[in-house]
Amino acid sequence: ILTDSGGYQVMSLAELTKRSEEGVAFKSHLDGSRHLISPERSMEIQRLLGSDIVMAFDELVPTTSTREVQAAAMERSMRWAQRSREGFDAGGDHAERAALFGIQQGALDEGLRRESADALKHIGFDGYAVGGLAVGEGQEAMFGVLDYAPGQLDPAKPRYLMGVGKPDDIVGAVERGIDMFDCVLPTRSGRTGQAFTRGGPINIRNARFAEDQGPLDPACPCPVCGTWSRAYLHHLVRAGEILGAMLMTEHNLWFYQTLMADLRAAIGAGTLADFAATFRTNYYAERPAAAGVSKA
Repeated sequence: ILTDSGGYQVMSLAELTKRSEEGVAFKSHLDGSRHLISPERSMEIQRLLGSDIVMAFDELVPTTSTREVQAAAMERSMRWAQRSREGFDAGGDHAERAALFGIQQGALDEGLRRESADALKHIGFDGYAVGGLAVGEGQEAMFGVLDYAPGQLDPAKPRYLMGVGKPDDIVGAVERGIDMFDCVLPTRSGRTGQAFTRGGPINIRNARFAEDQGPLDPACPCPVCGTWSRAYLHHLVRAGEILGAMLMTEHNLWFYQTLMADLRAAIGAGTLADFAATFRTNYYAERPAAAGVSKA
């Protein structure tokens, strides 16, 4: 189990929260009750959840914020990272078996991210996350940060990109040194009728699939592609049958797991650049190509 600390939710629910050095006070949208989430409380909650990978509590601000706001949030996040470390270490047996990851902040500013990375390495964590991305800045800006941010972190520890992402985001991030990802896209997209394929995403709701007897992805070995046609899946999704959402989600999860396995194999074989180039050629076959890689 990997659990987030609540930093993203603080930003997304900003109108319900009040931030201070102690933590984040918020009002429940359910009953109006008031609560305080501090670094220590975040560690306690994640311990009670039985998390295997615990994330430090951080303050996330939009990438469009002023540099002054970004710097203040990054500096507070580093103070909270120290408190998270201390709170985690006080967790007894849980601290012995779980891992604590620090979260690098600094928006799109290379200097702030360097300062954040140095502070995190000084505290010491089991792994490091590149935080504050995938919040609307776009792929080009995200890749611009990933051209340097992973290199600022300890190469001997896992490097985790939070909240990413689309298949082409993942391939580009792996080329730039990222090891781990999390994202709701495989399941959320599946529930709404979008499938990820080696030829790019498709919306199975579209009328052109109503009589298509082919599989979602001819190159996919998953049970869905081996059993049901695009036409049948189109019918299920358009009819609102829960089976449609289940099958689309199963395919997407299989696609993502296969993609990650293929990336690991390419890294092991020393053919990552060739794999990524072939992937992009196929994935963007009917769409404009996105940002390339500026460094491996």
